[in-house]
Amino acid sequence: MTQPLPSPSPAQTSHGDDRGAGRRPVTVAEAEERITSACFAPRAPGPVGVEVERTVHWAADPARAVTVAEVEAALAPLWDAVPGGAVLSVEPGAQIELSSACAPSPAALVGAVREALDAVDRHLARAGLACGPLALDAHRPPRRSLHAPRYAAMQRYFDAAGPAGRTMMCSTASLQVCLEAGTEAEGRAGARERWRRLHSLLPVLVAMSANSPFQNGAPTGWKSARQRAWGRIDPARTEAVPARFPGLEPEEAWAQYALEAPLLCLPREGTDWSAPAGLTLRGWLEGHGPWPATLADVDYHLTTLFPPVRPRGFLELRALDAQAGGDWEALVSLTAALADDAEASDAAAAACEPLAALPAAMGTAARHGLDHPLLARAAAACAEAALGALPRLGLDPRTRARASAFAESYPLVGRCPADARLEQWRRSGRLWHGPRVDEDGSEEREEAS
Repeated sequence: MTQPLPSPSPAQTSHGDDRGAGRRPVTVAEAEERITSACFAPRAPGPVGVEVERTVHWAADPARAVTVAEVEAALAPLWDAVPGGAVLSVEPGAQIELSSACAPSPAALVGAVREALDAVDRHLARAGLACGPLALDAHRPPRRSLHAPRYAAMQRYFDAAGPAGRTMMCSTASLQVCLEAGTEAEGRAGARERWRRLHSLLPVLVAMSANSPFQNGAPTGWKSARQRAWGRIDPARTEAVPARFPGLEPEEAWAQYALEAPLLCLPREGTDWSAPAGLTLRGWLEGHGPWPATLADVDYHLTTLFPPVRPRGFLELRALDAQAGGDWEALVSLTAALADDAEASDAAAAACEPLAALPAAMGTAARHGLDHPLLARAAAACAEAALGALPRLGLDPRTRARASAFAESYPLVGRCPADARLEQWRRSGRLWHGPRVDEDGSEEREEAS
């Protein structure tokens, strides 16, 4: 991850250190200015990026452990030659993450990422490996085989509060969609409205994408056990920003969120990056840390915050479950339509308005998916609006067909992918059962009940 929009991609962006300026001790006020200035960068909607995560398994035995080293060896020929300028990385539990280059439109993005994922699948297959169809490892307990100091410190931090953090790090896979923060014409007000609308969409996106009903070899009772794990991790760094700081404008809320979050880890010489327990960024800036905090330290801290919409100059949506096969194309297309098409965005805002009265809407969506009637109605209306917008996004017929098939199999009939997975399990007893693929590469689906 290297640079901000528009080149190469929001999915590849990280904060720089400003070289010399980044090493000078800073005050709380200077840090707050840094955080707010990096929050939104309004431009005309259109450019989009995506991060596709997937669990990795031995094709012949998906319950057998896979290590980071084995995945890295299988993908070694691709590291410097991923099609379309994408970047590959391996997560602590040997999940893969493919971060796209920025594309000028969803249509351009889908084609490039499709080619990159096809290459990943081919190289994994040669090593006897395959990507899993679920957003949470259904078979294996979380096991970290990436021993970088950052992840060792993260594990110690999360383990202190329970097992959910280790599950998140080592067993989950998400689909992250990166969108422009707002329009140049509407300026800051437009960015703030876009921020609010995307947050109102979150419960629908969680329910519509729910694809992780199993853990440890059995159903969990949740449609998205991946989101359940995220919901049980330190809320100071995973809760939605407006929920944690209601009533504040987005820039101010994000600044307070960052300042009040405890430090997760501190990069330093050596292998122990553990942070002092309970020390917040504000406390560090006020002189209570191991050394005077700098802008580089502030920037690094921002990379350890994981709200479901993370502002990074663009907006990174982190609430979608990873999908089997080509269903990521459908969800990226539908999400981009709901965010970037004015007509679809207005329709989605109206459809999601009743969800404001739903207590713990994100958790309800994760547990029940589209079984909840309020979520089912909102998701159906959002899917209809998004499908109507797809021709205006210039998507190719194959992608539009996949988006339509996904909508018709799931949100338009009050279902999510987890429902299909559970039905397959009840019939066959198998947890490992992705969509069948026909001869032209498109997915065949079970009849929606």
